[in-house]
Amino acid sequence: MATPVQQPPQSSGGKRKGKAQYVQAKRARRCDGGGSRQLEPGLQGILITCNMNERKCVEEVYSLLNEYGDDMYGPEKFTDKDQQASGSEGEDDDMEATLKKEVGDIKASTEMKLRRFQSVESGANNVVFIRTLGIEPEKLVHHILQDMYKTKKKKTRVILRMLPISGTCKAFLEDMKKYAETFLEPWFKSPNKGTFQIVYKSRNNSHMNRDEVIKELAGIVGSLNSENKVDLTNPQYTVVVEIIKAVCCLSVVKDYMLFRKYNLQEVVKSAKDPSQLNPKQSVQAGNGKEAKLESGNKSNQHDPAEGKNNQQAVPENNEELGQTKPRSETQVVNEGGAKPELESQVTERSESSENDLS
Repeated sequence: MATPVQQPPQSSGGKRKGKAQYVQAKRARRCDGGGSRQLEPGLQGILITCNMNERKCVEEVYSLLNEYGDDMYGPEKFTDKDQQASGSEGEDDDMEATLKKEVGDIKASTEMKLRRFQSVESGANNVVFIRTLGIEPEKLVHHILQDMYKTKKKKTRVILRMLPISGTCKAFLEDMKKYAETFLEPWFKSPNKGTFQIVYKSRNNSHMNRDEVIKELAGIVGSLNSENKVDLTNPQYTVVVEIIKAVCCLSVVKDYMLFRKYNLQEVVKSAKDPSQLNPKQSVQAGNGKEAKLESGNKSNQHDPAEGKNNQQAVPENNEELGQTKPRSETQVVNEGGAKPELESQVTERSESSENDLS
């Protein structure tokens, strides 16, 4: 709620008073509740991207994290200020004891305001950052995605991706290199090893270079253990680099590709989605050889006269080149189900080729 600030009255009595100026009270409350209320170096938490509705996203995040957080770590416990204060009531009126009591009361009130999950300002649109206390964000997020992947039960509507952030530092190359040297040790320092990839995303930042960051971090991983290898298909670990303004968020996650890049909307979808399959039909010619008939126009498939110029036969012994074929390319099996005109074209083609060879 905005707080009105009245301008001082002007000296001349004939003029009207100035309108009240309103100052957003949101800025004044940033430091209330204990701890920082904006993303800064030294935090751990969870970075969430949403779909144009941050308020609804925060509600869904709190509900989801509290559900799985209570399952993994038990219900959240709060400090009772009255009980802590009662322990000091019997002390004498010594000045030192009084100061200790006041300091203890201040610490107790601060602890009461610090929650297990606390939303802070991320500094970017459609991005929510949840600061965590007393938990391991990478394990909690992995547990959430693993459960949703197995059950295929959709629990959110506006949340897109949920990335654990195990550490933050200043978004400058030298600071990132110094921080990453110790941050990456638990996963990559000998005797630990594994395949890895690095994913990079920058928001509201123009002084960082993507290629330089990836190159430096990959060099650090390689220096920790020479057996660490890059794998962009199915890596064992994925180093996540998220830069927002002047803060760099880092984490190392598992099953990044299996959980659809930690996308909560995609991880609940079935892997056997018919839209993801390649609708190609295989067809065998009467002499046992496969042929691929490529047509340049769908209308020519129904016209035998024009179709002869746009169809091309490929023998079975030709090696597959692994290139993506256009959707107009089809394969037809002539095992009693081929169209008469297609069968005659393949037969005429094979007979003409035999005559040429003879």
